[in-house]
Amino acid sequence: MNQSDLSILLQEGEGSMLEYKESLSSALARELVAFANTAGGKILLGVRDDGSVRGIKDTNDIRARIQDIARNCDPPVKILITHIDTVTIITVRESSEKPVQCSDGFFWRQGAVTQKLTREEIRTFFQKEGAIRFDLSISSKFKYPQDFDAGKFTNWLSKSGISSNGNREDILVNIEATERSGGKLLFRNAGILFFAKEPRRFFNQAYITCILFQGTTNVRILDRKDFAGGAVADIEDSLRFIERNTRLSYRIEGLKREEIPEYPMASLREAITNAVMHRDWFIEGANVFVQIFSDRIEIISPGGLPPGMQQTDLGHKSVRRNPIIADLYHRIGFIEKAGTGIERMREGARESGCPDPVFDADGFFTVTFTPIQPPDRHQDGTKKALRWHQDSTKIALRREKMDLLKICQIESNLGEILSLFGRTDRTKFRKHILQPLVEDGLLELTIPDRPTSKNQKYRITPAGKEVLHEYLSEITADKR
Repeated sequence: MNQSDLSILLQEGEGSMLEYKESLSSALARELVAFANTAGGKILLGVRDDGSVRGIKDTNDIRARIQDIARNCDPPVKILITHIDTVTIITVRESSEKPVQCSDGFFWRQGAVTQKLTREEIRTFFQKEGAIRFDLSISSKFKYPQDFDAGKFTNWLSKSGISSNGNREDILVNIEATERSGGKLLFRNAGILFFAKEPRRFFNQAYITCILFQGTTNVRILDRKDFAGGAVADIEDSLRFIERNTRLSYRIEGLKREEIPEYPMASLREAITNAVMHRDWFIEGANVFVQIFSDRIEIISPGGLPPGMQQTDLGHKSVRRNPIIADLYHRIGFIEKAGTGIERMREGARESGCPDPVFDADGFFTVTFTPIQPPDRHQDGTKKALRWHQDSTKIALRREKMDLLKICQIESNLGEILSLFGRTDRTKFRKHILQPLVEDGLLELTIPDRPTSKNQKYRITPAGKEVLHEYLSEITADKR
């Protein structure tokens, strides 16, 4: 830097990368930390706020004091000191070990002002810079062994191949689900997600919502379940939900019948596992969603791509946001080695005859799968009688709901409906069959402000008539 450069800085005025200080004091530490936590910058000692030069002596003692202040920051701040005329220029480099603090706290640069970080800003800063890892953090709320689910742990051990003969606490420490401190076993967040009796007591966002929609829009819900049994059970339950609410076709080869799922189940398992594993767990108001439409399945994970990842990196580069969670899944075979998940989803889809999944990251990470189209001709070109078939559980449930809609084309009370269905448990039938249809807008109450009135009746809505018509059309088509 020369005299000309200094003149430009004096004319420029204070900004996000330039600070004037009239004299040297311990407050310099705040400016050093602020620049180190942002993009670096320069501090001009001996210059008033208005840009006029007061001047400061260039002595070994002053230089030593500046270096001492920089070294006492945590971690130390890297600086370069130069002196031109009567002004000392301190060039501060952006830290590669953010966040940096001094004895007064954490600071950063916002425009021409050095601001102290609030508690929430510090937390956000640490998350952004990767200094706080959700899965590694210890929870003071979890009490061992009261909150520990031994059955989940035993199930995980059996899947992992680790011998159950070892000391339980030693195993938990070795797999990094816990750590020891002062004779106590402290659980990390990753360990809670896998082995707590009730993970949602500690993290309200620890569940997967699975929804079956009518048609191609998220307007009418036909079925919905929230799964909150833990990191392993939630994935298995979500896959069973998909199996119940999607279809199968069959290929006959000789005397063998091969089942062909509508969607690539191995790819869906990979996608749901990745959604839980890579989600941003610091986003407390959102959870993982599995949404089934008539033409696609969408798996949505909060948080978008991890820092350092671009959408073009998918399938080529891997950044693990939650390494311990990933390792616990890897040990039980839910994922392969890091970086292969995207390609495994694509390969699984191709092997099943499905189009490649589509990936989108816009604050949430979404994977969209489209179904296989079953062949309708033999190799010789003749027509092939190949149809989709739905799981018997779903068929029975849907048929029961459709029968109820047919009954309620004429206003009917609960007693009449129970009689026609051969049921006696009024509360259970109302809760599990009637109420979901009312909530979905397919049935309505004749006395809506008194739902348990003895004179209450149920009738089909226009939306219910549309759903019933669609169902009856499907039945007619299947009989052709």
